[in-house]
Amino acid sequence: MQKLLVANRGEIAIRAFRAAYRLDLDTVAIHTFEDRNSLHRLKADEANEIGEHGHPVRAYLDPIAIVAAAKQSGADAVYPGYGFLSESPDFAEAVIDVGLTFVSPSVEVLKVTGNKQRARDAAEAAGLPVLQQSPALTPESDLVALSETIGFPLFVKAAAGGGGRGMRRVEHPSGLVEAVDAAMREALSAFGDDTVFLEEAITDVRHIEVQVLGDNAGNIIHLYERDCSVQRRFQKVVEIAPAPDLTAAQQQALTSDAVTFAHHINYVNAGTVEFLVDTSGRHVFIEMNPRIQVEHTVTEEVTDVDLVEAQLRIAAGDTLADLGLDQASIVLRGFALQCRITAEDPANDFRPDTGRLLAYRTPGGAGVRLDGSGGFVGHEITPYFDSLIVKLTCRGRSFDDAVRRAERSLAEFRVRGIATNLAFLQAVLGNDDFRSGGVTTTFIDERPELTAASVGADRSTRLLRYLGDITVNRPHGSAPTELDPHTKLPPVTGTPADGSKQLLDRLGPAGFASALRNQSALAVTDTTLRDAHQSILATRVRSIDLTRGAEAIAHATSGLLSLECWGGATFDVALRFLHEDPWKRLEALREAAPNLCLQMLIRGRNAVGYSPYPDVVARTFVAEAHRTGIDIFRVFDAFNDIEQMRPAIEAAIEVGAVAEGTLCYSGNMTDPGEDLYTLDYYLGVAEKLVDAGAHILCIKDMAGLLRAPAASILISALRDRFDTPVHLHSHDTSGGQLATYAAAAQAGVDAVDGAAPPLSGLTSQPSLSAIIAATEHTERDTGLSLDAVGELEPYWEAVRALYKPFEAGLTSPTGTVYKHEIPGGQLSNLRQQAIALGLGDRFEEVEHLYATCNVLLGRPIKVTPSSKVVGDLALHLVASGVTPAQLENDPESVDLPESVIKFLHGELGTPPAGFPEPFRTKALVGRPYTPTPAELDPIDEQALQGDDVRKVLNRLLLPGPAASHEEQAARYGNLAVLPSRIFWYGLDINQGDRSVELRPGVNVLVGLEAVGEPNDDGIRSVVFRLNGQFRPIDIRDRHVASNVITSEKAKLHTPGHVAAPFRGVVSVSVAPGDTVEAGDSVAVIEAMKMESAISAGVSGTVSRVVVPLAAAVEPGDLLVEIRPAGLAEEI
Repeated sequence: MQKLLVANRGEIAIRAFRAAYRLDLDTVAIHTFEDRNSLHRLKADEANEIGEHGHPVRAYLDPIAIVAAAKQSGADAVYPGYGFLSESPDFAEAVIDVGLTFVSPSVEVLKVTGNKQRARDAAEAAGLPVLQQSPALTPESDLVALSETIGFPLFVKAAAGGGGRGMRRVEHPSGLVEAVDAAMREALSAFGDDTVFLEEAITDVRHIEVQVLGDNAGNIIHLYERDCSVQRRFQKVVEIAPAPDLTAAQQQALTSDAVTFAHHINYVNAGTVEFLVDTSGRHVFIEMNPRIQVEHTVTEEVTDVDLVEAQLRIAAGDTLADLGLDQASIVLRGFALQCRITAEDPANDFRPDTGRLLAYRTPGGAGVRLDGSGGFVGHEITPYFDSLIVKLTCRGRSFDDAVRRAERSLAEFRVRGIATNLAFLQAVLGNDDFRSGGVTTTFIDERPELTAASVGADRSTRLLRYLGDITVNRPHGSAPTELDPHTKLPPVTGTPADGSKQLLDRLGPAGFASALRNQSALAVTDTTLRDAHQSILATRVRSIDLTRGAEAIAHATSGLLSLECWGGATFDVALRFLHEDPWKRLEALREAAPNLCLQMLIRGRNAVGYSPYPDVVARTFVAEAHRTGIDIFRVFDAFNDIEQMRPAIEAAIEVGAVAEGTLCYSGNMTDPGEDLYTLDYYLGVAEKLVDAGAHILCIKDMAGLLRAPAASILISALRDRFDTPVHLHSHDTSGGQLATYAAAAQAGVDAVDGAAPPLSGLTSQPSLSAIIAATEHTERDTGLSLDAVGELEPYWEAVRALYKPFEAGLTSPTGTVYKHEIPGGQLSNLRQQAIALGLGDRFEEVEHLYATCNVLLGRPIKVTPSSKVVGDLALHLVASGVTPAQLENDPESVDLPESVIKFLHGELGTPPAGFPEPFRTKALVGRPYTPTPAELDPIDEQALQGDDVRKVLNRLLLPGPAASHEEQAARYGNLAVLPSRIFWYGLDINQGDRSVELRPGVNVLVGLEAVGEPNDDGIRSVVFRLNGQFRPIDIRDRHVASNVITSEKAKLHTPGHVAAPFRGVVSVSVAPGDTVEAGDSVAVIEAMKMESAISAGVSGTVSRVVVPLAAAVEPGDLLVEIRPAGLAEEI
């Protein structure tokens, strides 16, 4: 033997090449076109392509093509490996007939052992115990009679081949015909022979096989046994040598019978005799595999015998003695265990997965062996071949040693880009029953929890997919600055000085409010972490930037009353646009600023949503927010309705937090012509808030309409009438609110809101520095340091520069706010909405119409969500060209935004002036409305008491954004860990690697190496550096039009749509007009040599077959459309 052709692929081909190298043999590989990237092609001295394009498996089953390749290459021997044609006597004869050596037992032996029925008869003749079995099935076979003779349960088995393919277990007679058909199809596909038979099935058994080795001189030895009982769908998952918990007598009986059978059939070369062993120790013969086995590695590890090398040498004429082997020399050394790492998803019925390996890192160390063929980044896992990625074999001095070494090795693996069974294998090895040894073949079936084992987070790959999308598509353009804001933070050490949080904890809410009322210093709330960036930067500032700023604020300005940092629009935007969990943000802020009270804005019964909810929702929200870190709840209602605010106020009081009841300010109180929003009106609202238990009264001046004289009058009146402290919040849209603050301070206001100077003014709050300076060295001195606030300015300047694309676009104050009364936060966002609608250059029209719509709708107080109603209507009129006169005279003929219709129906409550009539009545003609249920669904109410209360609240309050967040989290993982520079703008090739902290102490370095040209699908290959290793990711370039026709996809919630469950080749078994019942098989899909039925989800008539016969499909492709029974056919 000089030159060896391996008639196989993948891992076993590589195993044969390694043995041939040790024997100085030249080697030849074969491969099909679709298999040209398989690693086995590169491991041989030469390789030949065989077969036709488009038929990746067929050539491996073609004896003529393989023999021709052997002759063409000059090989003098052929090694079949396992699977494919390894047990085919016809293939062996074809090789031998042209004068080549076939590394295998004789043709006569293959004819016996390669057919399970003949093997069973030979075993019975040799005196071995056997199972009851039927003859080979033919079209004329009486399945009913044969099955009744054997009894149920039984197996349908392929006469040729192995590996669990062509095998079905049948529990009841009703499933027999379908099982026979499926087994025949699978056997024909895998082995080229569709012969099947029926066999008795026994339960609660172990699967034990004995390795034998024989030479041409008639010498036969065994190399002890292997336990292959851990199986799934009759395919071995974990193999152990020797079998744990097998008595010496059982071992002797099994090995003796194996050698007896091998002698009886004159066996030569390596083979495996397989038995089932029941709980009593009784064993029966089931088959002999006349070839090497996948699990041969465990025997090699415990006997130190190279079985593949032995096969080659015996085929070349050597005897066992030449190999230095006899029975006495075979000594077991410890235990070995093999795990097969496969591209399968255990949680999805072990469906084979396909795709590209994006990362591949393997274990090593003493006692660890790897045998594989797909171990490299970029390797494509196709649906055509076995799903095996690599075999892991670990040995140890004891079974427990081997298991622990395998556990460590599995933990070391990193396989990214496809689903694997790694977590499942870890669960198996960690199972107490497995570790005790002696498990049966039903071990996996009886423990479905093993398939639910937690899989690796694959955090890095998911983050790279997001970064790839941003890098390729640049939705926000290039980064406006390369400056990292965090470099501008002043250093902080130790813990910050005690502040308002400790005061609240000591005095309680009532005492805290009393102390605030009695102090002469003007208290200050910093809004930088919420309302300031909401008003200036469209609420887009991310948690990573806010929490770092919060830590610096806590150290520099510990004398603040509070940090307004949560609630309002930040909740929605965090979920919808930032892909962050707002609850996690609150946790981080609480940790960053442990000394300051955290304050949130809550919309009364709406909480952070846009419509009223049952009281239990608001109460649960307040309780969870307080538990997470909120100390002060600023509760408001768009119409100052105390009944809308009461649930949140009472909830805040119940949990021991500060309740700040809010008067939303509108109009011009000092105007003699003001007949709605008068001093008496505001005092009436304040009285109701105090009666409801509010600890603090807040004047919420959203548009900056509160002028200095009005502030003096209103605050003086509130302080004269009530003992409750007064807190003023305003927006500096007109540029005059510092004067209002000064007047308020003189009138005795207890606290005001301000923002860091770089994020202050315009639609935001007045500057903190201006507030501090205005009161410095006076009786109302805030006690805050101008220098301390100034030290933080470079940080917030850098943050604002980084978020430049989200700027509101206002460059100066505007006096028109006194006319249109647009709230500060809305004014910046409304401008962006107008730009998105192509109305950016007509914004003055939007402002004018906003003022007009405000009057038309009855001058409601404008704050979220009522401000959105006025803004939506104004934008709609500008975009549609409808005049206010047309709308007022004939609202029935004008399309109205949904928010306006809900407002007119009263979803937000009743405005202070009531609803405008007759406009409201006319506008609602033909526009029905379904109000929000007064009570929660019992399931949701129960869920609010569960462990996932935050997710439930998110879903109830903001269902769309919550769903978007969960979808993004499932796709990309925790995006909050990304630095903002790369989150918004991606990576650049000319930059160095960026550090990303996945969690404390775990950092990855990410860089961009290259971006490829788009292919016909518009896909670019983006090559990243991840911790110095290349990681390719395929990204869709949305700027490139695809020329490829995409397959029709099934609609998930459409009854009658039958979809491909995964990638593979589908054969549809129904035709248009066929009647099917729910559960009937309508197609068969083959992938990874596994065949699965695809069933109808509904009963009905097949209306359309979408795919042609034997079509390659992707997951989700529409295969068959069924018209459900009872549904009329479309004309």
